[in-house]
Amino acid sequence: MANIKSQIKRNRQNEKKRLRNRVYRGEARIAVKSARSSIDEGAPESKAALLQAISALDKAAEQGVIHKNNAARRKSRLLKAFTKMVPSGIVAEPAGGESVVPVESPKATSSKKKAVSRKVEEPEVGSVEEPKAETKKTTTKSAPKPKKPAAKKTAVSTPAKEKKTTTRKSSAKEKKPAAEE
Repeated sequence: MANIKSQIKRNRQNEKKRLRNRVYRGEARIAVKSARSSIDEGAPESKAALLQAISALDKAAEQGVIHKNNAARRKSRLLKAFTKMVPSGIVAEPAGGESVVPVESPKATSSKKKAVSRKVEEPEVGSVEEPKAETKKTTTKSAPKPKKPAAKKTAVSTPAKEKKTTTRKSSAKEKKPAAEE
């Protein structure tokens, strides 16, 4: 047990902070678990659970309960699992023998991935089709932009310190005239 006044106060403060941090950490943990379970099940309410988990993680990171990179890592893993999620239930296939295949957009950011749908025509049974030749897009790279020259730093001249001129004081011990005898 501490016997120094400042340490006793510090212990009281630490206990209060521990209890406060425990609330934020617990909320984040619960929200992440519920989001993870709803994503694994493919439940339709998984998006709401995901948003709640992200909010709880952001609050915990903002309060300093968990590190901001820890929160970012957990959010990233949840989002990745959400994008891979297969919704539960049977999806009706559109008419005309086409099926919709989700494809990740190449320009999607890591925090917000968007799914782009692409129609794939399925051949009829008994028909033979020749495979189509795939064409590759060629991109022309423009020349890299030239770097701007670094700005020249001009030396700012400061006036030289003026020398202080002081007058010498006459010595305190002045020669006294010889006393007349």
